[in-house]
Amino acid sequence: MVVSSILYLLTFLLSFLIVYFLIPPLGKLAFRLDFVDKPRADVERKIHRQPIPLTASYAIFIGFFASYLLFTRNFSWETGALFVGGVLLLAIGTIDDWYKTKGKDFPALPKLIVQVSAAVLVYAAGITFSGFVNPFSGDYVLLPAWLQFVLTILWIFGVTTVINFSDGLDGLAGGLSAISAVTLFVVALTKGQTNSAMLSIALIGVTLAYLRYNKPPAKVFMGDAGATFLGFMLAVIALDGAFKQATILSLFIPVLALGVPIFDNLFVVIKRMLQGKSPYVADASQVHYRLLRAGLNQKQVVMFLYLISTCLGLSSIILLLLQV
Repeated sequence: MVVSSILYLLTFLLSFLIVYFLIPPLGKLAFRLDFVDKPRADVERKIHRQPIPLTASYAIFIGFFASYLLFTRNFSWETGALFVGGVLLLAIGTIDDWYKTKGKDFPALPKLIVQVSAAVLVYAAGITFSGFVNPFSGDYVLLPAWLQFVLTILWIFGVTTVINFSDGLDGLAGGLSAISAVTLFVVALTKGQTNSAMLSIALIGVTLAYLRYNKPPAKVFMGDAGATFLGFMLAVIALDGAFKQATILSLFIPVLALGVPIFDNLFVVIKRMLQGKSPYVADASQVHYRLLRAGLNQKQVVMFLYLISTCLGLSSIILLLLQV
């Protein structure tokens, strides 16, 4: 127990420090390359008033994998799938972010293909939603292979997308990801899942370090590259931990842990589809924009959504402790 606690602490500290010290030089490089998110008065979603570097994603990626691999030495097929999937998301996200620096929109189809491909890699490596425990008989219900595949891909792709969609205010997506990662860390500790706990604590470290620069007013952004990476990792951590040996009711634990981005963006996607729009068309329909229009300022919106996310996370932990 003592050794595990030390490992968790060291993983957290290393992931935090790598991101904390890498972001400033990467930000300077972003200005030299003109890889910055420029203000646009004609776009409601662009509420910052000065160019912001889009390079935090690379610090997040390096900090996460460097700390996790150093302290776990887990060079398995599963880790390889996470790494390659992360690289794919970082690459397509960088292209998308580069288009945005030029005031253009990158097509949705290539992003869809790459995000699904990253999810397929994870499935092929054996990280899947395979079934659940019947609470009445105690038997494990193994789902058909085709359903395991569909549910795994939908979960990973869905969480990846909703975290990205939530990245609309300074500190929001990073903070929601940190709260979700803390919740999944507690779940992993309670269930004795060391690997899931190590993934979670590394994610907590990188998100908290990022928030040091992204809290309002933000000095750096992680862009689509960083937001999709965080979503991807949260989805995989849930599959590797919270979803394992879950009963029907406790399947809601990871859903509640990621409740704010999931419920908000389900509403947004359904609304867009009913209006005949593509779910990928960016607009200002997310809850944070609606709260801004209602009169709250940025900090108030972010803190309110942090509070809701924390309450949902605590609800998921209560479900876990009830052992339902």
